[in-house]
Amino acid sequence: MNLPSSTAAASLPPAASPSPHVLPGLPNATLLTRVSLAFVERRINLYLRFGHPTRELRLDRWRRCAIFLPGARFARIHWEANDYGTTRWQLMVLRACTPLDGMQRIAGIRPGAHILLHAEGERQVQAVLSQLDAIEALGIDPADVSPAYWCTLGNRLAARLPLPAYTVERHAAWLAGKALQ
Repeated sequence: MNLPSSTAAASLPPAASPSPHVLPGLPNATLLTRVSLAFVERRINLYLRFGHPTRELRLDRWRRCAIFLPGARFARIHWEANDYGTTRWQLMVLRACTPLDGMQRIAGIRPGAHILLHAEGERQVQAVLSQLDAIEALGIDPADVSPAYWCTLGNRLAARLPLPAYTVERHAAWLAGKALQ
């Protein structure tokens, strides 16, 4: 029996397209964290300052989606403006969660993440960016920095206290403690 070409095409399996929900080689139960990123010139810029996504999907000209495995740490910067200037400047250092971890719901991050540091406003964001630059100057990947440091930095920002420097010695102690676990 000859079928119309539209019916025959409908019965064919769909072409393999990258899915933000399943990655090849990982069990389907692995919870992936999906981070929405966007750029519209002079209006909005949502981007990663650091982190190593497992996959990054380009959705269209303005939007992308970065996908992280559980436990990955990353920083997302959210900048918005209107005709009168900057309306929002936010930096968050986050940890992608496992299904058993507690997580916070955050706009643009599905299903959520654990907030290690939250900086809001130009003064706080610039202070964190200078700390990030200092960490990178030491040759340390910010994604490998101790989560306790990011929490301490966030608490110091909130209390308006001097920010602690992240040193090579502190990083070595973090790596040694992590190796013992």
